[in-house]
Amino acid sequence: QVQLVESGGGLVQAGGSLRLSCAASGRTFSSSAMGWFRQAPGKEREFVGYISGRGIYIYSADSVKGRFTISRDNAKNTMYLQMNSLKPEDTAVYYCAAKNGPYGDRRDHEYDYWGQGTQVTVSS
Repeated sequence: QVQLVESGGGLVQAGGSLRLSCAASGRTFSSSAMGWFRQAPGKEREFVGYISGRGIYIYSADSVKGRFTISRDNAKNTMYLQMNSLKPEDTAVYYCAAKNGPYGDRRDHEYDYWGQGTQVTVSS
C-alpha cells in the first residue's frame, strides 16, 4: 500500500508561483512513476505531467509546458510540481498519483494510488 499526501496549494494572483509537494510512504519510491493531475469544478480530471521512477523521463501536458516543472527527490520520497506564471484557468484541485512500475502514463486509470488533493486558486 502507498500513501500520498499533497501540500503547498493555496491562493495566488495571476502570474504568481506555487510549489506543490507530494510525500509518499509505503513502497520503494524510486520504483514508482509519479503523476500530477488536476480537476477544475464541473470538468473532468486532466493530466498535468508525469515523472519516471528515477526521474529521467518527464512529460508535461501542452497546457502547462514551459510554466510547470515536475521533479522528484527519491531520498526524501517526495515529488514536486513547480508552477510559475499561473493563470486563472490553472485553478483546480491538484492530485498526485503513483503507479506500480517505473514508467509514467498520461491516463489516470493507469495509476494505482492517489493523494487527497490540494486546492490551487489563481485570482485574476
